[in-house]
Order: sequence, then C-alpha cells, then structure tokens
Amino acid sequence: MKILITGGAGYLGSVMTPYLLDKGHKVTVLDNFLYNQTSLLDMCGHESFEIVRGDCRDSQTMLPLLKKHDAIISLAALVGAPLCDRDRLAAQSTNRDAVELVIENTSRNQLILYPTTNSGYGIGQKGKFCTEDSPLKPISFYGKTKVEAEKIALDSGHAITFRLATAFGASPRMRTDLLVNDFVYRAVTDRAVVIFEGHFKRNYIHARDIAKAFAHGIEHFDKMKGRPYNVGLEDANLSKLELCAEIKKIVPGFVFMEAPIGEDPDKRDYIVSNKRILSTGYKPEWPLARGIKELVKAYKILRRNPYGNY
Repeated sequence: MKILITGGAGYLGSVMTPYLLDKGHKVTVLDNFLYNQTSLLDMCGHESFEIVRGDCRDSQTMLPLLKKHDAIISLAALVGAPLCDRDRLAAQSTNRDAVELVIENTSRNQLILYPTTNSGYGIGQKGKFCTEDSPLKPISFYGKTKVEAEKIALDSGHAITFRLATAFGASPRMRTDLLVNDFVYRAVTDRAVVIFEGHFKRNYIHARDIAKAFAHGIEHFDKMKGRPYNVGLEDANLSKLELCAEIKKIVPGFVFMEAPIGEDPDKRDYIVSNKRILSTGYKPEWPLARGIKELVKAYKILRRNPYGNY
C-alpha cells in the first residue's frame, strides 16, 4: 500500500517507517523536523521511501499528499502535558485540527489509523480495568486534544484508533522523558531515583509493538474499523514502584525509594485491559524485561541532553 505518515520522523515514526517498508509498503513521511532529528537518514536509500518537509496543518501541503495515498497514519502531535501546556494553540491545531483536516479530505476507501493515548482514562477506579467502553476523563490538555481527535476519526466510519499505553524502548529519535526510558536511564547513570506517589499505575508497550499494531490494523482494517483499541502489555499494568523493581532485576545496583512528602504533578492512575486487540490476533513481541535490556545497551551510546520532549 501507499502509506502517508505525518510526524513520521518522531519517536514512534522512526521505528514504524522501517517496519512498514520491510512489510513491502511504500511510505511517505511528512515531518517538520521540530527537533532537528536525523532519525530517517538511513531510509533515504530505500526506493519505496519518500520524505516531505512540511507541516501537517498546512492544507496546501496536505491535500495533494492525501489524494495519492491508500492509508494515512497521523502520528504528528505535540506529545505530553508539559509541552502542550506551554503552547495550547499549537497543541490544539496539531493534535486535533490537523486530524480533522485529514478526515475532511479523505474518502471512505482510504484507511485512517490514528494513535491516541490511554491517558484519556485519567484516573481509573481502583482495581478495575479500563476497557474501550470505559468513560474517557482526560486530566491534561494534551489528553483532551487527543480524545477530541479520536472522536472525529471514529465518527468518519473509516478509521481505527489505538489508545496507546505509555511507550518505551529505543528509537532512532529517542525520548528519554518517557517513564520507563527515564527510570532505566537513571538506573544506568545515577543508580538511584526518588519516586513521588509510587502507587500510581500505568500500562506500558514497546515502540516496536506499536509499529506492529499499526501494521496489524492495516492488514485487518475491514474487520477492525470504526472502533478504538487499547494497545499495551497485559502483564505490565504496573505502579512506579513495581516498575522500578522490574528494572532492578536487570540493573542490580539500582536503588529506589518513595519520597515521604511531595506529589507528582502527573496524576494519571489506571490499569488497562488490552483484550479487544488481542482478540483480533495481534500479539506483542517485546515484554518489559526485553525492552529494559535494550535500553541499558542504548544508554551506553546516548546521553540525555539532546533527547526528549522537554
């Protein structure tokens, strides 16, 4: 298929692009290279790869691209609550309005695949799994823009949305600000971390398994369209303290403790069921331990300063 990925040079796109090329698809990436990243340089020799430097909000750039692609993956976004809070206008226009532009200018014969976030569940009920039928109660402006965009996509009738768990793992466009990536970095470099509100739970998923979910959605689009799907590891609904304990199994010298005072400004706390996507035949390949081992190797190469959505 001819696939357009907006934001395809970002953390997820830099993993997804080669994955889809290896599947035999033709891939065009649109990106504004906000972080001056060079993550797709090794793709430039691939005959099935095209790159467009531009903005997903610009209709003059987008409309010709939308017409000639079979599937559109809208990864372009300002990701994370702090970044969105700094520039709400840009967050709204990128995270929501650009998705509306895609929906309004594509036909029902085209495949739309959109990543939202399971942070849309906000603060879940203790001990109760969030399913795709659970109410969405985002507690950040970032979450609200993604939830609004998801509704626009699903209302079109020719879209799949993936409510992604907190991503982890190495990427050519690395982010060290994601929770697992951050904690492993601290384990490797600082050997210690102090945790605020360590009982808060989240679900996790490797970046490569996210790429696999999108490829799976393309292959099974007719069966899956019109619905949202949680994408995470069933055995990785972990609190921050439990996550640190898993890291310590691989980095034995890692010391962690919970602060007796203070609080985390990020109040997300939920556990998630991923049974819907698993029932379609999707199966993740990267358990948490495998991803932690990968990150330990990655941090022998990387240092924090140039990386992350700060």
